[in-house]
This record gives sequence, structure tokens and C-alpha cells, in this order.
Amino acid sequence: MPTKTHSPATTEELSAILREASALGRTITPTGAGTKLAWGNAITTDDTISLANLSGVREHSWQDLTATVGAGTTWSALQSQLARHHQRVALDPLFPERATVGGILATNDSGLLRMRYGGLRDLVLGMTVVLADGTIARTGGKVVKNVAGYDLPKLLTGSFGTLGIITEATFRLHPLPAHTSTFTARSADIAALADLMQHLVTSAMSLEAMQLRNEPDAFALDIQFAAVPEALDDHEQRLRRLASKLSLEPTTVDIYTTREQLFAIPNATILKLTTLPTKLSALIAGFAQLAAHGITAQAVADPSGIVTVALVAPAAGLATILEDLRARLAPIGGTAVILQRGALPTDIDPWNNPAHPPAALDVMRAIKNEFDSHRLLNPGRFVGGL
Repeated sequence: MPTKTHSPATTEELSAILREASALGRTITPTGAGTKLAWGNAITTDDTISLANLSGVREHSWQDLTATVGAGTTWSALQSQLARHHQRVALDPLFPERATVGGILATNDSGLLRMRYGGLRDLVLGMTVVLADGTIARTGGKVVKNVAGYDLPKLLTGSFGTLGIITEATFRLHPLPAHTSTFTARSADIAALADLMQHLVTSAMSLEAMQLRNEPDAFALDIQFAAVPEALDDHEQRLRRLASKLSLEPTTVDIYTTREQLFAIPNATILKLTTLPTKLSALIAGFAQLAAHGITAQAVADPSGIVTVALVAPAAGLATILEDLRARLAPIGGTAVILQRGALPTDIDPWNNPAHPPAALDVMRAIKNEFDSHRLLNPGRFVGGL
């Protein structure tokens, strides 16, 4: 049979499509806006299912700070509707104007706000998902306090569409901050910025977001507070005392687009690294030193230990850098994942060194077998060929 593209308008229509595909043994790739289809292993499937028609905010219980939304809704459209009641999902994923709720959930994408509000798994209360055999499963709930049963939304978040196709999600909401102030501290000494970052993380100030990055001639720490105006004035005074030996000025750029801008660098290879927070400064300092070898490296990190770095270098140099990073990060439980290949050879595993598979790979395979025993949903895209 030829390749098909399906665009179901309801969860029930999707269920019927998957029942037929399961009976015929046809493999499926679910898509939203396609902003992250290059993440993970490259695969080819028999059919594609577009979730674009499964869009719109289905329910906004602004009194309870929850909202239920279709998976094909763009992130910016969701946030615009919630903002009418001065609320939001406290998450800043990549490409919000195009990326859909389902794709963001499938890839577990988040940004700077996770430092204060937690990651995506902390914000999802419930889901509707269609399994490979067409079964419709509703898991979680539509209230913040929900302790019944296993928390399947946490399992499905970040599963890259290999366990089921999410059609609807319910989120925990937070108020939009009425007042914010953002500053950038700069120094040629990254250790000074790392000390400031640690002071701020452990302070009682209303820290909304923070990121550490390298610039051509220095390092920078972007700091955003969210509080009432009187508290913001107090925070600025305290920050200036803490940063008295650093260059400190109000920031005029949008810090929430800094990570996204890395993907626009021509021919860039984009890596997502995880490391211990105490190792961040050394890692970013190492990237700055690559300039002496003719390699461009721009890195953005948040205090939780997640780093996004854009590298521009010959293919052989990139492969060596990636191998070195994986060797250095593995002993401390860190990872180096390819988000955008650039000049990296296609035979390099995007997830990890195949010689050192994740310790939980056997468990992950068992879960895949339970949810999709015939390997119909995105087969091979995830870690270890799942």
C-alpha cells in the first residue's frame, strides 16, 4: 500500500486510523508542526498522522488554574488565550509560534522557567492518548490534586511518540508576572559569575529565570526577577551589592529567545548537554577556549545543569568534540544529545555512545513492548532504537 498522510479531526477518528494501521501492520509517524522531527534517530514509516486539526483550548478553568488543550495547538496560541485571564503554562519551549503542544510534550522541551516552576512533567496533570492498537486512554485528571493511579503523563512526556499519540493534555497554570526586571552581569572571569549564580539560587529573592552563556570577549549571566515593584527595587539593590565587582546593566534583549537563536546559526551543530550544576562554569569556559582552535561555540546554560551549545567546525573536529564530551559527562551521569547535526556524520548516534547504553534501557524496552508490542509508533526513533 502507498504511504498515507492522515489528518484526524477527533480522538475517535485517530483511534479508527490506528486500529486499521495495527491490523495491517503499518508503521506510523505522528507530527505537529514538524519543528523537532530531526531530533532522535532518522526513521521512515508507512504513514504520517498530522495532529494539526486536533487544536484549540477545550476547557480553561481559570478559577482552578487548569486548562485542557488539543495536541495540535501551537504553544503561542495556548498562551495567548490563557493570558486573557492573566495566566500561563509556566514553560518556555523552543519555537513557540510554530511548535505544538503534542510535539513539546513528546520531546519534553522546556527552557529557563523550569528553574522556578519545574519541568514539563511537573506541569502536566492529565492526558488523552491513543495507543498503537487504537485504544483511547485517559490518564491523570483535570485538577491539581490528583493521586489516583500511576502517573502515566510523566511516562508519556518525553517518549517521542513511541508509546502512544497524545491528543489532549491538561496543564497546571500559574499567574502571569505583572512586573519583572532583567539584568546582565558580565565578566572575563566565569568563576565570578558562577559564584553570583550560586548566591542567587540560594537567596530568598524572587528569581524568575537565569542563564549563563559565553560571548566573544567575556561571559554573561542573565538574571530576571518577578515581584511587586517595591520588591524589585530591593532585589536590584541586593544584586548590585553581590555583583559590585562585575559589569552589571539592565538587559534589553529577550532572554527567552537566546536558546532558539542558536538554531539559526548557519551550519551549526546543536547539542543538548546535561551535567552537574557545579560543572557548568568549567564546561562553558571550555567552549570559549575552542575559539583558539578555529571552532565557534556558543553555549547557553541554566542553573539546573542543562546546556544548549551551537558548534561550527569541520566534521572531524565535531566528532572529536562530541566523543570527548560524552566521555567526560558519562562518569557524572551527564549526557550529550544531538538536536541538529550540522556537519556531523549521519552514522553518529544522536542519543549516546552505543557502547555504553543507558542503564535503564532494558526497562525502557519492556515498557515499549507493553504499549506497542508490534513496534508501529515511531519505531527506532528513541534511545537504543526504541
